[in-house]
This record gives sequence, structure tokens and C-alpha cells, in this order.
Amino acid sequence: MRHSLYNPFLKRVIDVTAAALGMLFLSPLLIGLAALVWMTMGKPVLYTQRRIGIHGRSFTIRKFRTMTNQRNRRGSVLADERRMNNFGRALRACSLDELPSLWNVLRGEMSLVGPRPLLPEYLTLYSEEQKHRHEIKPGITGWAQIHGRNTLSWEDKFQYDVWYVDHCSLWIDFQILLSTIAKVIQREGVSADGHATMPPFTGSTSQGGKSERAA
Repeated sequence: MRHSLYNPFLKRVIDVTAAALGMLFLSPLLIGLAALVWMTMGKPVLYTQRRIGIHGRSFTIRKFRTMTNQRNRRGSVLADERRMNNFGRALRACSLDELPSLWNVLRGEMSLVGPRPLLPEYLTLYSEEQKHRHEIKPGITGWAQIHGRNTLSWEDKFQYDVWYVDHCSLWIDFQILLSTIAKVIQREGVSADGHATMPPFTGSTSQGGKSERAA
């Protein structure tokens, strides 16, 4: 950890308390959403995938499915944007698909706030500066999510992630959570142009430091 204001114990207490209360009070919503996912997209209700967490350790993230299993005549899965129906698109626009990740927070694999957990195959593609994003637990929301989310380039997104690692505090977490609520209501930054979320990360285009946007 590179910032003295970071208090991992207190952050963990807040994470566990908020995640437990969230799952308790939102249980009727969780059950209702699970039923709707099953009716509109079938099984499985949850989407699971290996992601990378703190110190490069992998874990299984849990989210509500937002895409069908539609395939073409050759049996290949269709592109993401073609497999997302109206309900899945609404789930993602409202970020309700992220609610099952509260279980990852309870398990200690994620935090409420931190850099978003990404795919294992990206590990070898990061610059040395970008690797610092794994010094803390990944989050359900984060500094990059309130500054553009999926409309950001990968370079800008990673710069915001590293800025958060260098400056994170409970006060910044509180600001991020409040801003996230506003962004969800406004449905901002849900996807990049022409993509269901973002195009895959294929490597850094530069080895530069932080940009002015992330400062």
C-alpha cells in the first residue's frame, strides 16, 4: 500500500457491514431479479468468471447474467451486443447486475470501492505503473467508474485506478459511493461506442505516468 491514509482494517469493517446489510435488505430485489433473469435468459442465473484481485490473486466474480447463450449456425457464440436482450441491457444500465458481487465483498475478495477486477489474461499486458492497481482489493465501483466508466480509454481507466491506489482514503471512498449512485441514476458511461461494455485490452500504448485527467 502506497498511501498512509489507507486503513485496511476499518475499510474491511465497513465493507463487511455494508455488504451484509445490503444483501439482507435487498434480498427481495435479488430474488426478483434472479427470477426475471431465469425467465428471460434461462439458466444459469448468475454469471461467473475468473478475475484478478489483490496482489494478482485470482477469484471467481459473481454477477447477474445480462446476455443469452445465442449461437450462430456454426455453433459459435454471437458477439456480446447481439446476445444482450432488453432486460439484460436494463440490468447493466442500472448496474443491478453487480449486486451478487456483494458476496465477493463478504468473502474478502473485493471491496465496495477499488479498481475494477479484470481478466487474468491482461496481467502480462500491463505496464509497470499499471500493475500498481493490484496493490489493493478490487471494487464494485471505483475512481475510474465515476470519471467515465466504459467511455474511458483503457489508458485513462488505468491512470484513474493508479491514482486511487496512491490517494485512497475512507473520505474518497465515501465520495465515490455517493457519485456512483448519481451516475447509476443518470445511466452514464455504461458502454463504449459499438460495444456492449468495452473492447478487450490488448496492451499499453505508452509507458507514461499519470495524465492531467487523473491528477
